[in-house]
Amino acid sequence: MTPARLTERREEGGTVLSLGGRLDAYSIAAVWAEARQALVRNATQPITVDAGEVDYCDGAGVALLLDLLRQPRPAGAAVSVRNLAEPYRHLLEPFDPAAFAASARQEAARPSTVERVGRMAADLGRDLWEQVAFVGEGAAAIGAALRHPRRVRWKDALAVAQEAGANALPIVALIAFLMGVILAFQSAVAMRQFGAEIFVANLVGLSLLRELGPLMTAILLAGRSAAAFAAEIGTMKVNEEIDALVTMGLDPVRFLVVTRVLAGLVVAPLLTVFANVIGLVGGGLVMRSFDIPWVTYYRQLTTAADWEDLTGGLIKACVFGVLVAGIGCLRGLQTRTGAAAVGVSTTRAVVSAIVLIVITDGVFAVMFYYLDF
Repeated sequence: MTPARLTERREEGGTVLSLGGRLDAYSIAAVWAEARQALVRNATQPITVDAGEVDYCDGAGVALLLDLLRQPRPAGAAVSVRNLAEPYRHLLEPFDPAAFAASARQEAARPSTVERVGRMAADLGRDLWEQVAFVGEGAAAIGAALRHPRRVRWKDALAVAQEAGANALPIVALIAFLMGVILAFQSAVAMRQFGAEIFVANLVGLSLLRELGPLMTAILLAGRSAAAFAAEIGTMKVNEEIDALVTMGLDPVRFLVVTRVLAGLVVAPLLTVFANVIGLVGGGLVMRSFDIPWVTYYRQLTTAADWEDLTGGLIKACVFGVLVAGIGCLRGLQTRTGAAAVGVSTTRAVVSAIVLIVITDGVFAVMFYYLDF
């Protein structure tokens, strides 16, 4: 069999394009381009494609014929095919060239600035409404759990607390230790010029107990637990397991969210206490390198910080724990369908949790200032 070939000749009433040889994917590239050029050159004349000399035609050859037939032409200059062998004609007949007609694609009009701002405002309002509704549902579910503690799935809550709390101890210890060391070293270098190294204990103690301890722990929980909660519940949503729970008459908020929120409420302050201790130990090691004894560091620390500082940090930690667990569950329940849906929900959970943590920390700072706490 010979490769595909194309010849052009004039006949009475139009132009004839004679196709011959083997029309397959390996030999029609050049012929295809020549045929399209012939259609352009004879834009006002009828075109007849004579396929009487075609030895073989597969899907690629049918695509060539369909491409020639579907080209938009003026009236009286249509493209037709003749003398196509019976086996190959059966390959071409099921297709309608008009369905493959090349339509002029108009570029979608870009939305105006006002429209984009309106859409963003609508999305923000919808998200805020969903958060408010979720807070209401979560509060009702937790209230029901406190009234009927036997209905709470405590084994699942304990498993979640172990995953979010006990398994997070190494990373919390590392970050807290480094935070204490960095705080103490950076401040000691500056205060040494004035002979005030001892007051580094005040700075480290107050910073960790009131601010950095709960804040750092909450951010670590947001990166670990909020992402995990969103991924777990989001996968259940994609696999339609949430719909199965609803079908069985189970409330997803009470069944999935309550255990995680209770675990976050308990785990966050415990991790904060652990982080405070490790951070203070790191600061003490740095103070020891500046020839300040442990006893002196301890006495200065207990003089500067009191139980109110520790209590204020633990209150923050409790609120942060509820926020992290709640926002992780919310983003998981908001998961849409699709391959990337779980990843999107996980990212939104981490970002939303960190933003809410920072905003809540600012609110606490203002409250404590006015309450003289």
